[in-house]
Amino acid sequence: MALAADATLGDAGEFGLIAELIAQLGDATEADEHVLVGPGDDAAVLRVKRGHVVVSTDLMVEGRHFRRDWASAADVGHRAAAQNLSDVNAMGGVARHLTLGLAAPADLPVAWALDFARGVAEECAGIGATVVGGDLTRADQLTIAVTVLGECAQAPVLRSGARPGDVLALTGRQGWAAGGLAVLGRGFRSPRVLVEAYRRPEPPYAAGRVAAEAGATSLIDISDGLLAEAGHIADASGVAIDVRTGAFAIPEPLQAVGAALGADPMQFILGGGDDHSLLATFPDVASVPAGWQVIGEVLEGEGVTVDGGAYDGPTGWVHF
Repeated sequence: MALAADATLGDAGEFGLIAELIAQLGDATEADEHVLVGPGDDAAVLRVKRGHVVVSTDLMVEGRHFRRDWASAADVGHRAAAQNLSDVNAMGGVARHLTLGLAAPADLPVAWALDFARGVAEECAGIGATVVGGDLTRADQLTIAVTVLGECAQAPVLRSGARPGDVLALTGRQGWAAGGLAVLGRGFRSPRVLVEAYRRPEPPYAAGRVAAEAGATSLIDISDGLLAEAGHIADASGVAIDVRTGAFAIPEPLQAVGAALGADPMQFILGGGDDHSLLATFPDVASVPAGWQVIGEVLEGEGVTVDGGAYDGPTGWVHF
């Protein structure tokens, strides 16, 4: 039965909406040879030919991780998929499959849910991943849960492998999404390139596997902030990390936002997340792949410094 354009989740019903979502996301068994059983049964069944299975789960809560007046449903779908696909990338792997969980009020428009699913499907299609299942329930607050499954042909690259003498390197845009969030938080929509970077991040999906094959000793995706993620590597590896600000060229849009808000644009780069760029350590400069930029070094000791000293600005997002 066709749904009215203004139908809500309450109008569609649980199974009516599930049918619409499956139609929006596509039949994974037809699109992906690794999927034996896709959405519609009690669980998906996947085939893994070789290597290691990599799994990660993320949550997005309306009002904390996204706002419907700041981003379209399709944008939220892209973001939800990207942050999970990037987690597999940060292990040196390739993301293959996603499952979606959606908890939503009954008055949420069906159109929003379908546009969200479209955004997820589009982001997945860009790297050949598919949605293989999920769950739907009623809730007072819109909440999204995504689980990603991927594979690593080689041993996954962990956060705990950095050693003194390694170099610290970055790939992907960094600070753009944070600049966009700052703009939106002030009620503006410009520079548009930064707002769009917040709405739809562009993770360097191919770079994780490249780093692993190049001999990266540790690897992490920057979801909460560059210095915060560098701190995770330092803690897990039992080392110190120094980040050099002179390695960064501050792009013009970040300079413009910094000037407009009276803020140092470097804080967006050092403390910003949501671009899902990658941070890695390599044994030496010669082993750093093309497309990566050396931004610091690994030392004896503990903690993270900036230009050899303490940093008193924001280092990243913390949930509690």
